[in-house]
Amino acid sequence: MQQFLHPPPGGSVPPASNSRLSPLSHEPAGFYNVDIPMDSTKKKEKELQAMEAELNKREKELKRKEEAASRAGIVIEDKNWPPFFPLIHHNISNEIPIHLQKMQYLAFSSFLGIALCLFFNIIATTTAWIKGEGVMVWLLAIIYFISGVPGAYVLWYRPLYNAMRTESALKFGWFFLFYMIHIIFCVWSAVSPPFPFKGNSLT
Repeated sequence: MQQFLHPPPGGSVPPASNSRLSPLSHEPAGFYNVDIPMDSTKKKEKELQAMEAELNKREKELKRKEEAASRAGIVIEDKNWPPFFPLIHHNISNEIPIHLQKMQYLAFSSFLGIALCLFFNIIATTTAWIKGEGVMVWLLAIIYFISGVPGAYVLWYRPLYNAMRTESALKFGWFFLFYMIHIIFCVWSAVSPPFPFKGNSLT
């Protein structure tokens, strides 16, 4: 016999006990799905692989050149002196044999001494120029400094530095020759004869 359920007076119908709701989908919401084209991903992957291969190739080429330079006896030197504005490579404590370091430091002091003297000469000739000696003494002092400091480094200090490292007789001979010229220049500057330039260009 079939029973008919009548709604209660309030008018609301209670849910059926045997009703089944459809389960919620476990799929994420549509806005979470990002479609990345596979072609674009593969293209970027190939580009990265090509860049990596190019870097490896350059690294191998650089290593090959360094090894070739090392076999040929070429030393690649980093500029490290003076510390505030590196212009030259200079490392006595690590590159010069310990029994020769004292002599190398003396030579370096001599090089710095000539640089300091020529710089002081500029200051002195500037004062002389202000006092009425004329601009020529100042210009000559500038020429002495610009040519003297690099000239001393290239002509006798660097050859001595390399000779100390390699104990090369030829480089020692080059050093002695130009250091003799350096001494003659210092004596001539101290005497300051009136020739070949007149005036007080060498104070």
